[in-house]
Formats: sequence, C-alpha cells, structure tokens
Amino acid sequence: MDPVGGGPVSGPAEAPYNSPEFLSETDCILPPFMYNVIASGLKKINHLISFTNLKQKEPSMNVGHRIRQLRTKNNLTQEELASRCELTKGYLSQLENDLATPSLPTLEDIVVALGTNLSQFFKEDERQAKVTFDEDDYFVDEKDGYTVRWIVPNAQKNDMEPILVEIQPGQRSQVMQPHEGEELGYVLSGRVTLVNGSDQHPLKRGETFYINGDYEHWLKNDGSHPAQVLWVCTPPMF
Repeated sequence: MDPVGGGPVSGPAEAPYNSPEFLSETDCILPPFMYNVIASGLKKINHLISFTNLKQKEPSMNVGHRIRQLRTKNNLTQEELASRCELTKGYLSQLENDLATPSLPTLEDIVVALGTNLSQFFKEDERQAKVTFDEDDYFVDEKDGYTVRWIVPNAQKNDMEPILVEIQPGQRSQVMQPHEGEELGYVLSGRVTLVNGSDQHPLKRGETFYINGDYEHWLKNDGSHPAQVLWVCTPPMF
C-alpha cells in the first residue's frame, strides 16, 4: 500500500523467482556451481507441486496400487524393495495399502528402485489405456503362402502374443523352433494339420490345439480352400 494515499503501489512487475532477471535484481553473486544447486532444488519443488496437485485433482490415482503394480512386475518382494530404499517392510506395506503418504524424496527413491522415474510413474499404463483393438490397429505381414495379422499391437511386451494366420491351399505357416512356453490354436475356417515334431494332427473348423514348445512345429494346409487360425503363444515368439 502507498504510505501516503493508501492505494496500491504501482511499479514494474516482479521477475519470476527462477529467472536470470530475478537473480540480477537481488544483486546475488553466486559461485557457478550454486546455479546448478538452485536449478536442482527448483526441479524438486516443481515435482512436489505436481505431486500435490495430482493427489488433489485426481483422487483416483492410487499411488500405493501403482507401487505394488510395479513391484510385482519387477518380481520384487516387499522386503526386497524396502531394503533397496532403506525403508521398513511395514512402512512399504502401509504405502501400498494407502495407509501412509510418502514424502517426495521417499517416492523418488522407490520409483528409481523400480526402474522408472516420477514422470513415468504418474503416466497411465499404455496397455491399460487401450484394451480393445480393430483392423486399423493390426499389423499385416504377407508371406509366401500365408499371411500373418498381429491383432494386438506391440504384444511382444506382453506375456502372450496372439496372431491370425491365413494359410493358402498347399502351403504352410512359419516353422516354430523349440522354445520354453505353450501355444494355443483355434481353427476359424478351413482345415489344417499341426505338425509337432514327428506327430501330425489334423484339425478342422471349430477345433483347437494346445501344445508346449518342446519340438519344432508348424501348420500346413493340405485342403483346397484357405484356412484361418487364431494362434496364441506364450511367451511371445512370433
């Protein structure tokens, strides 16, 4: 307030606290390394503000559930994660059950131990963001004698990989090499023969096969019409 007239004092707008103008106006003379310290501190403050705003504006964001989700994905027990972050197992359990709220440094330690960072931690998982797919999402690969349609984008990152394979008459699918895992197939149309090692199993529309990956195997179409098979492999091998 103006001490004489009682009105507001007009003057030049104040520079932002983190701008070079602010440092100039305050006549601060700092060693060069202090600017890095200040920048780091401001970055943490901004993270804290974002974290607080997120908790206030999006109460559906379950921090504890997200921690548990990432811990499970990394095959860590509560005790192992707590040890890496220098926390007690009991406190970590409280965090995962949303019975406690972590400080920013504690949360940052946790997410780093889980192989990510704060920005990625608060991003919605892409696989959960889109759970249905149509032909616009498919990737089609036309081979000599058969066509493969990857019906779930980037399924190689998942635990299982489904494809639609269409085999022309007198042709066969790709040859699958032995692997650790299992496979399921469902014949949508036509007839095929599953060649699994030295065994052959004829299949028609509406029939399925379920095998492990112990032997070299493939599908062949000895019929006179194209055959289409839904083929699922775990882990992804296509």
